[in-house]
Amino acid sequence: KKSLRQKAVDELKHYYNGFHLLWTDTKVAARMVWRLLHGQVLTRRERRRLLRTCADLFRLVPFLVFVIVPFMELLLPVFLKLFPQMLPSTFETESKKEEKLKKKLNARLELAKFLRETIAEMAKRNKADTG
Repeated sequence: KKSLRQKAVDELKHYYNGFHLLWTDTKVAARMVWRLLHGQVLTRRERRRLLRTCADLFRLVPFLVFVIVPFMELLLPVFLKLFPQMLPSTFETESKKEEKLKKKLNARLELAKFLRETIAEMAKRNKADTG
C-alpha cells in the first residue's frame, strides 16, 4: 500500500504529464490550423486529432477550477462521476481507457449480433418466399 505522500506525488506527476501532453497536442494543433489557413488539406487522422485537441481545450476550463481553487480537487471524483467526459483526454488513466475500450467493444459485439440475426431472418423469409 502506498503512503499518503507517495499518492500525492503520483497525482502531481499525473497532472504534470497531462498538462505536458495537452501542451504538445496544442502546439501540433496550431500547426494544423496554420496549414488549414494556408489552403492545405488535412488527413482524416489529423482532422480527428485537431477536433480532440479543441475539445480538450474547452474541457480544460472547468477542470482548471478544480486545480486552482484550494481543496476543490477533493470534489473532483464526485464531478467526474456525474460528468465522465469533463476531464481532458490527456488526463485519462490507463484503467479508464481500458474501460472505455471494453464498453465500445461490447457495443460493437451487440451490434454485430443484431445484424447477424437480422440477416438470418431475412434469409429465412427469402427462402420461404422463393420456396
